[in-house]
Formats: sequence, structure tokens, C-alpha cells
Amino acid sequence: MEGRGSFRNREDAGHRLTEKLVGYRDLVVLALPRGGVPVGYETSRSLRASMNVFIVRKLGAPGQPEFGIGAVAQSGMRALAKDAHPALGIPDDYIERAAEEEAAEKEWRLRLFCGDRPEPEVRGRTVILVDDGLATGVTARAAVEAVGRRGLRRLVLAVPVCAAQKLKTLRSEVNELVCLETTSDLMAIGLLYEDFYQVPDEEVLVLLKRARREQDERSATSPEGRA
Repeated sequence: MEGRGSFRNREDAGHRLTEKLVGYRDLVVLALPRGGVPVGYETSRSLRASMNVFIVRKLGAPGQPEFGIGAVAQSGMRALAKDAHPALGIPDDYIERAAEEEAAEKEWRLRLFCGDRPEPEVRGRTVILVDDGLATGVTARAAVEAVGRRGLRRLVLAVPVCAAQKLKTLRSEVNELVCLETTSDLMAIGLLYEDFYQVPDEEVLVLLKRARREQDERSATSPEGRA
């Protein structure tokens, strides 16, 4: 998808996010796959922070899979868009079926992207949760609720673009929300990017492998390096 937006691509967005995130120490960057991974990789590399994925699966509306009515997080945490669910008249049994299907997909992707590698230790540390943009905000909410229960020192939600009406709610749920562009009429995140392609699993795997190698190299040369 190509638009006439504020960002050339996700890599450009990641670089620009970094400018707003300098000064944090003892960081872990958690990127929401798949689109958040190129953004998170560029951010983590510039900040010299470790990076991993945090899996969240969107629950799409009947016949409108891209319209998020809820999400299931890696930990099993579920979040529903309270304004969408009743308004669309979506039955509870649809929500349950969709959640079960996405939970199975979540487990498959967790094995694909992380294998047997342990999750990074985040207790007492600063976590920067990164995505390529927030429209309905349901995936971010599920991730924020799940990650926020892990005893963090600080939770930062960082995105290049966010729907203006979601800012107030999300900002109240994190220590800091960093957003470069807001719009009151966000029909599609991709409109804010000149190049907004569907990120393939293969690219996610390559970026994760690269990020882990770079972190291992930093840890090997610095007494303060931490996975």
C-alpha cells in the first residue's frame, strides 16, 4: 500500500521515534508483529536496547477482519473495544470463537518467532512497546494491560501515528505515550506512510535474528549488557 503520508516507511518511522525516546536506561523494546517489528528494530538499534516481539492477535468484526473489535495478547489477556462490540450487535459466541482461533494463532506465532528462547526479563526495567500505528487501539490495549502486570519500572507506548480519539484513553494506561502524528480521521494507518507493505513473517525472523545478534555482541563487550 502506498500513500502520501508523513513517513517514508516503517524504518523511517522507527528512526524518528528514537528522537523522542532518548534518555531512557535499562531498556527492553517489545514490538507488536508484524508491522511493529521494522519500527521496533530501528528504534532498539538506535537506543542500543534489546528487542523482542510481544504477540497480540486482533479480533476482527464479522465480514470486516481488519476492523478490530478486540484482541488477545501473548499472556492470554483479552481486551474488547467497548464502543464497537455493542454498536455492531456482535454476539458473544462470535467473540468466543474468534478469541479461540486467534489464541491458537498466537501460540503458533510465538513458537515461530521466539522458538525456545526465553522471554527477556522485564521486571524492574523500562519497556518501550512499539507498533507501526494505532487506529482502533485494541491491540495496544491488550498489550499494555498484559505487559503492565509484569512489575515494570516504566511502560512507554511508542507509535508513529495514532487516532486522536484514542490518545486520552491509552495515555492514562501507560507512564508515557509517544506519538509523532495524530489525526482525527484515521481511516487507515497506511495513509500516513509512503510505503506501507504487508510485512512477511520472513522479515520479522530476519530482524529478530539481527537484533539478538547485535544484543549478544553488546553484552559480550559491556559489563552492563543485559538480554
